[in-house]
Amino acid sequence: MTISLYEASVSLFVPYLRNLSVLLDKGVAYAEARKFNPAVLLGMRLAPNMYDLAQQVGEACRHATVAPALLAQCEPVALPALEHDMAGLQARIATSIEFIESLPRAEIDAAAERNVFFRLKNGTELPFTGRTLLLTFSVPQFFFHVTTAYDLLRHAGVELVKKDFLGRK
Repeated sequence: MTISLYEASVSLFVPYLRNLSVLLDKGVAYAEARKFNPAVLLGMRLAPNMYDLAQQVGEACRHATVAPALLAQCEPVALPALEHDMAGLQARIATSIEFIESLPRAEIDAAAERNVFFRLKNGTELPFTGRTLLLTFSVPQFFFHVTTAYDLLRHAGVELVKKDFLGRK
């Protein structure tokens, strides 16, 4: 059985971005039920040197948009500055989904052996083939950040279970 790069990127990122959106909704509902500002959740972190919840969501969106854009030989969508605001994060997720769903499947699928360069925030470019970008960097990075966002919300007391992460009913 073969799996296409489109299926390993867009078809993987979109449902988990939607799940991430639901996790944030549950965080808002939790905060409202306990009468505190949901933005408090966005500043939470697991350790002092880790990104907070807002940045975890931001990084998940970044990896979900940049990798397929590189594979499709397109410029990634320009996401707005990251705000510590639930509505802003929900908009970021929606923009990410809309963008990656608009990318040409054929271009992405043709990128397995194409050389691509992922630019880190400090400007360093990491060389990959399309296949190795997804399998050894972008997909693991994406899931690290989505999982950490889930863990932060769960640690805060939001009533989440594995099916919330997986999106299974």
